[in-house]
Amino acid sequence: MREHPDVLPLLPIQRGDREWLHGFDGRRYLDAVSSWWTCIHGHAEPRIAEAIAAQARTLEHVILAGCTHEPAVTLAEKLLAIAPRQAGRAPLSKVFYADNGSAGVEVALKMAFHWFRNAGEAQRTKFVALENSYHGETLGALAVGDIPLYRRVYAPLLAEALFAPSPDAFQAAANETAEQHAHRAADALAAMLAEHGETVCALILEPLVQCAGGMRMHHPAYLRRVRDLCDAHGIFLIADEIAVGFGRTGTMFACEQAGIAPDLLCLSKGLTGGSLPLAAVLTSQRIYDGFLDDSRERAFLHSHSYTGNPLGCAAALASLAIVESDDVIARNRGTAAKMAERAAAFRTNPNVVDVRQTGMIVAIEMSTGSGKDGTAVEISGNRGLRAYREAIARGVLLRPLGDVLYWFPPYCIGDDALDLLADTTRHAIDAAFGDPTCA
Repeated sequence: MREHPDVLPLLPIQRGDREWLHGFDGRRYLDAVSSWWTCIHGHAEPRIAEAIAAQARTLEHVILAGCTHEPAVTLAEKLLAIAPRQAGRAPLSKVFYADNGSAGVEVALKMAFHWFRNAGEAQRTKFVALENSYHGETLGALAVGDIPLYRRVYAPLLAEALFAPSPDAFQAAANETAEQHAHRAADALAAMLAEHGETVCALILEPLVQCAGGMRMHHPAYLRRVRDLCDAHGIFLIADEIAVGFGRTGTMFACEQAGIAPDLLCLSKGLTGGSLPLAAVLTSQRIYDGFLDDSRERAFLHSHSYTGNPLGCAAALASLAIVESDDVIARNRGTAAKMAERAAAFRTNPNVVDVRQTGMIVAIEMSTGSGKDGTAVEISGNRGLRAYREAIARGVLLRPLGDVLYWFPPYCIGDDALDLLADTTRHAIDAAFGDPTCA
């Protein structure tokens, strides 16, 4: 709050157009972070805008308690049709709507806890999450987050959680591969569950990428081990694909790269292409059946005023149609290859200790600050601030996570914009380390 008047003046944005933000100051800025990872198709996507307008002329909102409407039903059917599947496991078959990612996580956590209470296993009150995890900023979501900046103040209010070692490949020993480190982290999780498994109702994680934790990435082998461990201990697996879903990692959902399906799948952000707030929690018939009862106390009494809002559902349907019609997944893989080519040059930069990539996410870790302790946070410290300001001066919205500069652009980004992004990142790193030409 103190920074904004002078050090970080607010950008006066007038309109958006594909990967660009246009300011009232006459400048344009490349949105290299998809406006907090939401605008997957770019800004002002006309097909999404038209879908919202058409829906607004028909039904803008209706209570989703005792009522239903076509966009909510159609969207649920489409989400279930594309949800991750696993051989031998019943498919996800039910959808619960919420307003945003944090709210979706709250739904999943409450649903997992309440299901076991209904099943007569009231001792299962704990959640397992990963070190360096982030799942939102409401109290339930904060309880399963491990980034001190966000949770420290509110710790006395938070439910108890257990934090398992992260499979983050950046933490691997010098002689370890990413896969070996993933198995070592899974072994530690196995030991934790052997001791505490009977008191745990669910494990929550972000598949493949811990986004707010510094875009830390792990091998899919970890997800397969987690799925097996959850099954062995009768624990629900919650996959938080709020940031990584809808094609960002190279598949529709990150879980697909491990060949697993969760018990609860949290979706938001790119769900509507960044146009309107909406979240969906997909779950199984088994979990749904656990709440079917004459007793209202055993029912899942959870609601939001704008649950299943028709405008948001219409936007989500339009976004999913674009993914299909534009062959977005295949196109993203091509764009990811171009991003990899441009990121490769940073591997020899003396001020960079790691360059990592999963699909259309590239992270460039600068050499000081967060080290290997996994505590990267939003624009912290002078280096991140200097890098951010240098990028803005060059017309790129490149918002660091601590000492991590990351590329998370809209899927429509063009070659010239990628060149600008790479060149600006180079200057931002120089500025972060005090290059006098970037003052």
